Amino acid sequence: MLSLMIAPAWADTVWLNNGDRLSGEILLLDGGKLALKTKYAGQVLISWRDIATLSSDKPLLVRRQGFDSEHSKQLAAADNGMVRVVNDDSQLVPLASINRLIPPRPLLRDRVWEGNLDGKLDIKDDDNQTEEWKLKGDTRLEHGRWRHVLVGEFERKDKNSEKTADNWQLEYSLDRFINDHWFWRINAEQDEDQFSFFRRQRSLGTGPGYRFWESELGRLDVITQFNRLQLTTEQSQLELNSLSLNWDYKRLLWGTRLELYSSGELQVPQVEGIDYVLDSEVGLRYRLNNWARLSLLYELEQAQGLGETSRDQRYLLGVGVGW
Repeated sequence: MLSLMIAPAWADTVWLNNGDRLSGEILLLDGGKLALKTKYAGQVLISWRDIATLSSDKPLLVRRQGFDSEHSKQLAAADNGMVRVVNDDSQLVPLASINRLIPPRPLLRDRVWEGNLDGKLDIKDDDNQTEEWKLKGDTRLEHGRWRHVLVGEFERKDKNSEKTADNWQLEYSLDRFINDHWFWRINAEQDEDQFSFFRRQRSLGTGPGYRFWESELGRLDVITQFNRLQLTTEQSQLELNSLSLNWDYKRLLWGTRLELYSSGELQVPQVEGIDYVLDSEVGLRYRLNNWARLSLLYELEQAQGLGETSRDQRYLLGVGVGW
């Protein structure tokens, strides 16, 4: 009785060319690697060339060379090098012609929660003793047609026991999907920087967004917003409007072991003397296990106005966790 209750969760089977058989849950096939989640060894990567055939009782999107992706109700085992794709009818397909398998992710889902937290500690002890801490995190919660996105960052730097950098940033976005691609976003952000000319920056924005694609392999979202900004210095406060273009990109590679991601904002303030302000990042995360990551991040902040361009580039190498 217990085995009957457990079986549906681990209904996928992979037969290898050497005669071995593995059972688990097919996560995806991409880049010549099949990611299989097992009860006994966690997630394992199997070279697609080493697979004789396989079966799956769950729906999968099957991408073949020269064809658009097609939806399968299930996959059935066949002779070596073949698999049977089952829909209303069944079709015998060579494994060598399949280059991607992805479980479909419908828009309406009960609940999906994911996130990352990356940290860096840099300590130098030479003529000047320097300590630098930096934490960056993001989390997304989706339920039905609603999506909540929370992004935060904290940085502190001490030089010879004297603080030289102390800032934090927190941003919250609420998305309401209209259909599979279009959504509307409401966004609020606050930045605090003790050593910047603008000690405090607050913004409230709203506008449409478009999701080009989202699957187990990642996503690409582009959002345009109208924003109301409030900038505070030690002596005064400035309020202005701006238009912005935001993007959020994520792509899993090498059987989900490697993650390429990028996010950023190109903002055009409606004020004389400033052409644009760019805040962007590109990074890589390498999965050590189910939760630990090694991360490499490149950040670029650039502004142009009055014929001059200022640029600030930073690199972040550290460890993090993901869920």
